[in-house]
Amino acid sequence: MLTLSLQSLHHAYGSAPVLEGVDWQQSTDERLCLVGRNGEGKSTLMRLLAGVETPDQGRVGWSEDAVIGYVPQELPKPSGETLYEFIMAGAGEAGRKLLDYQAALRQDPESKAVERLQQWLDDHMAWNLEQRAESALTQFELQADTRLSELSGGWRRKALVARALILDPNVLLLDEPTNHLDIKSIEGLENWLRDFRGLVIFISHDRQFIDAVADHIIELDRSTLHRYPAPYETFLAAREDRLRIEAEQNAEFDRRLKAEEVWIRQGIKARRTRNEGRVRRLQALRQQRAERREVGGSARMSLAEAERSGRLVFELKDLSFSYPERPIVSHFSTEVMRGDTVALLGPNGVGKTTLVRLLLGQLEPDSGQVRAGTGLEVAYFDQGRHQLDPERTVMDTVSEGRDFIDINGQRVHIISWLERFLFSPAQARSPVKTLSGGEANRLLLARLFSQPANLLVLDEPSNDLDIDTLELLEELITEFSGTVILISHDRYFIDNVATRVWGLPGGGEVVPLVGGYREWQEWLQRQRVTGHKTTQNTIVGSRQSRSEGSNHARKGKRPGKLSYKIQREYDQLPAHIEQLEQLIAEQEQVVADPAFYQGDPDQVHSVLEQLSEYQAQLDAAMERWLELEEQVSG
Repeated sequence: MLTLSLQSLHHAYGSAPVLEGVDWQQSTDERLCLVGRNGEGKSTLMRLLAGVETPDQGRVGWSEDAVIGYVPQELPKPSGETLYEFIMAGAGEAGRKLLDYQAALRQDPESKAVERLQQWLDDHMAWNLEQRAESALTQFELQADTRLSELSGGWRRKALVARALILDPNVLLLDEPTNHLDIKSIEGLENWLRDFRGLVIFISHDRQFIDAVADHIIELDRSTLHRYPAPYETFLAAREDRLRIEAEQNAEFDRRLKAEEVWIRQGIKARRTRNEGRVRRLQALRQQRAERREVGGSARMSLAEAERSGRLVFELKDLSFSYPERPIVSHFSTEVMRGDTVALLGPNGVGKTTLVRLLLGQLEPDSGQVRAGTGLEVAYFDQGRHQLDPERTVMDTVSEGRDFIDINGQRVHIISWLERFLFSPAQARSPVKTLSGGEANRLLLARLFSQPANLLVLDEPSNDLDIDTLELLEELITEFSGTVILISHDRYFIDNVATRVWGLPGGGEVVPLVGGYREWQEWLQRQRVTGHKTTQNTIVGSRQSRSEGSNHARKGKRPGKLSYKIQREYDQLPAHIEQLEQLIAEQEQVVADPAFYQGDPDQVHSVLEQLSEYQAQLDAAMERWLELEEQVSG
C-alpha cells in the first residue's frame, strides 16, 4: 500500500527558516490541494516530497512502491532540446541511455556502442520508455520534434506534465499546474486528473480548478498541515472555525500568563515564600508564549489613482492586424468606456497580448484605427516579470531611490508601503531573487500600484498569488474607479471582476459580450449547438453595439446570470441615474435664468459644457440599465 510519512521536517534557506517541525501521515490514494500563504513553504515542501531537496532535519518517507512524477512551478528555459528529448530526460539515466542508443543507431547500427547500450537497456527493462514518451506526447497534443525554444509558456507547462508521466507514476506532485495554461487546457487537465489512479498532491490558486479536482484541501499554516474537506467554500468555513477556536485558546492562555505575572510581582513577603514549582510553571508559560507563531496578517493593498480619464477610453474602428501565418483581429469596432473591466478570453497563441499591444499603441494596425481617450495614465502588469531585476532589493524595486512615495495625496514611507503587501522590513532589504513566485508577483503589484494610474492593464495577474491576496486584488479591481484591461485564465477571478468580455475564438474574430467567463461559455455553447459562428457585429459588446443584431444577441442570454461586479453595477445604477437627473435639473435651472447669458462667457461655456456632459452620462446610464434589466428579466 502506498504510504507517505513526514516526521519533524525542518528546512531553511540561509538564516531564514521556512519549515519548522512539519509532520504528516498519508495512506490513501486521493487528490489533495495544498494551500497556504505566499512564502509559507508550499513549494519547498513539494520539492522535499519529490526528493529534489533534502530536509535540514527530519525525514520524508515514501513506501517502496511509490513512483513519483513531479511538475515544478518553474517553466523549463527555452532551448534547442526537442520535446521528445526533454520528456525522455525525465526518466533519468534510463532515458539518457535510450537517447544515446537511438543516436548511436542512427550513426552506425553495427557499432559496439549500439551493442553495449542495447545490453544495458535489456538489463534495466527500459525499452517501454519509448512507448510511454510517445503516449505522453499524444496525451498533451505535443509534437516530438518541436524544440522548447519554439514553445509558449502554456505549451512548456504541458511538456512538464507530460515529462512527469514517463515513469508511469502512482504519485503526482504538481506545483501550480494551471499557470500559463489556457482555459481549454485547464479543463482538459481537470478531466485527466480526475481519472488518474494514484495519489495527487497539487498547489493551486485557481479556486474553480480546486473545486473540480480536490477531494480534500490541506493548508500549510505556520509549519502545521491541517486537513479540510473540499470544496473551497467548505474549507474557508472550517478554517474560520479553527482560527476562532485558536484565538479563544490563545486569549485564555494569555489571561493565565498575566495572572501568573501578577503573582510573581507581588510584595517582598510573597516573593520570599513563593512556590518554586509555580515559578517553574511560569517560566514554561513564558517560553511557550515566546514560541507562539501568530496568524499572518492580510495584505492591505491600495492603488494610487490618477486624475479621471475622459469618458471614452478607447475607440476601435474597423481594426485589423495579422501576422504572416495567421490573422489576429479582423474588422473589429468597439468602444471601451471609463469604468469598464474588459477581460480578453481565448486559447493560448490566439492574440490576446497582441490585441492589448494594439490598444496601447505598441503595434500599428494593418488597417483601421485605435483612438485613445484623453488623460490616460497606464499601469501595466507583465506576467513575465520583466520589470523585476533579481539582483535589486525589494525596496529599491519599488522606491527607485526614494524614501517616501505619494499615494493619493499621502506621503507613505517605502517600508510602510511594502508592509501593506506583506513584506517585512528584513524582506524589503533582501534581493528579489530570494522571493517565491507569489511574493514576486506581490512585489510587482506593489510597484505597479505605487504609480498613479487610471488604466490598469493586467496580464495574468493571478499567477502564483495565494488565494487571500487574490481575493484582495479582486476587491481592489472592483472598487477601482478607472478602467481595467485584463488577460486571465482564472475563471473564478474573471467572473468576479469583469463587466465585459472580448472573446477570441480564432481566425481574427473578436466577440464582445457583456458579462464574464460564464457568458463567454454560453456563447461558445450556442455556436456548438447551432453549428455556425455568429459574427462579431451581432454580439452586444461596448457602447457602440446599438444595432438590431446586438439586441438579438442580448436576448440569447440566460436571465439572472450576472457576475458579482455587474450585479453590483446594476444595483447602483438607479441611484446614479437619480443623482444625474438632479444635477441636470439644477444646471437647467441656472441656464433658465435670463441673466445667465449676460455673465462671464467662459463661465457660460463651462456650465453648458458641464450640462452636456451630465446629459451624455445620463443617456449612457439609462442605456446600460436597460441592457442589464433585459439580462435579468430575460
